[in-house]
Amino acid sequence: MPRWKFVTNHALVLCLIAQHPRITAREASMTIGITERTTRGIINELEADGYVTKKREGRRIKYRLNPNLPLRAEMQQDNDVGSLLEVLGWKRRRKQTIKEMAGQLTQ
Repeated sequence: MPRWKFVTNHALVLCLIAQHPRITAREASMTIGITERTTRGIINELEADGYVTKKREGRRIKYRLNPNLPLRAEMQQDNDVGSLLEVLGWKRRRKQTIKEMAGQLTQ
């Protein structure tokens, strides 16, 4: 009998994608301990709802996530998925300011 966990498989897959954008479904499934088919289904659901996008790079896929979307639980919708991922160890990229972008253009 599998032991219970605090974080859903969807959150674990999303966390792996956030930390390793070029991870394969097979690698993710082995890390989490679920089937590759289940992992692919989760990735497809995350993509359908806009949490991740896929871009093919040669024979591999690179994932990109949208950390600004709200969590799906009704009582958590005022929190974004990026905040959850930060708790799980993900480092949010800092957005560049317009001043910083202008400085790069003049260099």
